Amino acid sequence: MEKIKTRFAPSPTGELHIGAARTALFNYLFAKNQAGEFLLRIEDTDRERFIVGATERIIESLSWLGIVPDNVDEPMVQSTRLEKYRAAAETLIKNGDAYVCTCSKEELGAERQNQIAKNLPPKYSGKCREKSQITRGKSQTNQKFEIPNGAVFRMKMPESGKIVVEDLIRGQVEFDAGLLDDQIIIKSDGFPTYHLASVVDDHEMEITHVLRAEEWLSSTPKHLILYKMFGWTPPKFGHLSMILGPDQAKLSKRHGATSVLEYRDEGYLPAAIDNFIALLGWNPKTEREIFTLPELVREFKIENVNKSAAVFDIEKLNWMNADYIKNQISKIKMTDENSKILEKWGYKKLSNDELELIGRGGFRTLRDVAHFLDDLYEEPEYNAELLIFKKSDFGKTKTGLEKSAEKLSALENWDEENLEKILAEVVSENNLTNGDVFWPVRVALSGSEKSPSPVELLVALGKEESLERIQKAMSKLK
Repeated sequence: MEKIKTRFAPSPTGELHIGAARTALFNYLFAKNQAGEFLLRIEDTDRERFIVGATERIIESLSWLGIVPDNVDEPMVQSTRLEKYRAAAETLIKNGDAYVCTCSKEELGAERQNQIAKNLPPKYSGKCREKSQITRGKSQTNQKFEIPNGAVFRMKMPESGKIVVEDLIRGQVEFDAGLLDDQIIIKSDGFPTYHLASVVDDHEMEITHVLRAEEWLSSTPKHLILYKMFGWTPPKFGHLSMILGPDQAKLSKRHGATSVLEYRDEGYLPAAIDNFIALLGWNPKTEREIFTLPELVREFKIENVNKSAAVFDIEKLNWMNADYIKNQISKIKMTDENSKILEKWGYKKLSNDELELIGRGGFRTLRDVAHFLDDLYEEPEYNAELLIFKKSDFGKTKTGLEKSAEKLSALENWDEENLEKILAEVVSENNLTNGDVFWPVRVALSGSEKSPSPVELLVALGKEESLERIQKAMSKLK
């Protein structure tokens, strides 16, 4: 049985964003589900858009997400392999499968405008293909090709017939070969285009499956023809659907989409990001929505990837991140990366009481956690009216606070169990309701109508600070 090998092949032209991260994740999950390899390739042949440091940021993003390529220390880098691509292109020319094109940009532009004016699909006319006189034969084996300035190499596409792509996600997709351009494979600067380089690299890396964005589906027929020209077995292809915003428009920053590392710096957790983007196009076929990365590896099946567009919902990501913070806060704090995020807002160490408090607070991000802690230790500002629960009144609220202060002052063991018991006794012994006691105590401690429970706040603030805040609340009522 052949070993499954997938790859993620980003261009270092910017940060790793959600769409590309999903592509990496799906390739990782598919390979690891079958005990295969997940490899990294840096496609840096677009020198005009190349950004120094982008490769390192991409690798940092993948590592943070836990989607670590098996060759992360030595990824394939296309700019170091130019001679291989040139040799492959020259082989195609010698075999009569490619040719040198010397048409200028002006000629090509005029040709395109003329075709558009005639309502014809714009494509290269093949002028240089017709002029090409290079023939096959041993006499050309050592032939060197000198490309005039501005000239390129083009592959010879079939002029008619159907090219069928057996897509892992979309099924059988047919293309009319007569509508496809003679694709450029070596540019005028000597660098290969994506089409040639990706085929040569995937063959050398022994890639068995390619999962990539939907935008590359129209290029796949050209890639299949290149495989045929070289006499190589192509990998199996699967093209992932687009990710749209809630308004069905292309995903953009106005929908909340940003780079992976920006999500990290805002206090999102890698486990939540992995979980969220896995569900952008993959259906586990159950009602379950929370999966750890190892669980995603076990459950992932390519047949459960949808071909329809996925919708990015920032509110769902916030809900999911809050769930991870709530249920895994003790583990979260122990990781170096998340410690750094909290340190960014001034918190180098969280006490066990604070961890417990955060775990029950419903915070969306670690940034929210830091802001809450910042506010927690400042004296709260609020109007006296906020102390009175909507189903209570002034007298009951005043009684609830006074009796709570009395019992709490006498309490020696300041822990969650005893604090819960004290407040419950205030309710039962004075013929009050929870709204008469728990509500005003919580507001007195937090200054907010939305916060963790009064017991959790009492534990986090400690006896002295808690009693002082309750006394001030009683003064407000007077």
